[in-house]
Amino acid sequence: MTVAASEFKDYYDVLGIKKDATEKDIKRAYRKLARKYHPDLNQDNPDAEEKFKTLNEAHEVLSDAEKRKKYDQFGQYWQQAERSAPASSSSGFDNTNYSATDFDQYSDFSSFIDELLGRSRRDTQRRRYSYSSDDFQDYGGFGDAPFGGFQQDIPQDLEAAITLTFSEAFNGTQKRLAVDNDQAINVRIPAGAKPGSRIRLKSKGRKSPFGGQRGDLYLTIDLAPHPYFRFENSNIVCEVPIAPWEAVLGSHVDVPTPDGSVKVKVPKGVDSGQNLRLKGKGWKTPKGDRTDEIIKLKIVSPKDISAAEKDYWEKLQKASDFSPREHLKEITL
Repeated sequence: MTVAASEFKDYYDVLGIKKDATEKDIKRAYRKLARKYHPDLNQDNPDAEEKFKTLNEAHEVLSDAEKRKKYDQFGQYWQQAERSAPASSSSGFDNTNYSATDFDQYSDFSSFIDELLGRSRRDTQRRRYSYSSDDFQDYGGFGDAPFGGFQQDIPQDLEAAITLTFSEAFNGTQKRLAVDNDQAINVRIPAGAKPGSRIRLKSKGRKSPFGGQRGDLYLTIDLAPHPYFRFENSNIVCEVPIAPWEAVLGSHVDVPTPDGSVKVKVPKGVDSGQNLRLKGKGWKTPKGDRTDEIIKLKIVSPKDISAAEKDYWEKLQKASDFSPREHLKEITL
């Protein structure tokens, strides 16, 4: 390929490196940018493919000592200084467009792409999509295989995230999903699914275009925010407000749990932010037992008080010698 003067590209600028960059610097810069602009990861960006081609051109020249020497010496006319045309790729793949040079260390082009993208061979066809918690959810529109169908006859696994309510995840639920536009499946979500947990649906992935078996479908669980509960490791956490007199004198308060309200004893003299633990009242586990529920106490002061209440508080203020800030007197820089 001959590059006209008007089409000259500064390959150092393309890779974002200096002219004294080492071979290691070139390789590192290329891998970083190739991962960012790889067409397989930018199917909605029409400019990514052209950018990826330019990156490969730059890497092909600067990673070859002889080509780089000519490029540095002759600039935009370096190709005219070539004594012979570059050899074509033994794989039959047009290395002007996508070659990342030095394929000898790989068994095939797919192996190189797998290493470049940091994925295992079985992950080659994985994609990530999101489901909502609607009754029927579409899993179609995965797009064409990368590089115009250049792929192996291997299982094509798919990956998706499905969002559940806390109730659906705690009690278990069933969802109907459309996979790859050609099959609808019912998926049973077991009780106790947690955020980040994965469910493998064997042979429910994408069909191989070469007649091979289906890959697997991996569902990653996500939970919609709950107005009261949240996760802390395997336990669930909630905040319970208490009145100042309940904190001082102790009390029994009603506390929500995933399966109903329970009465909890608040010891006298508790502080705001102090935790209480309800054993076995947390999330369901695959073994059938329960984690704990953590109660975070929050002392809440009344905002509107009557004249009589104000009088009692003022009398208490005068009668009490309690000083919550006594320890601050000793603090200095």
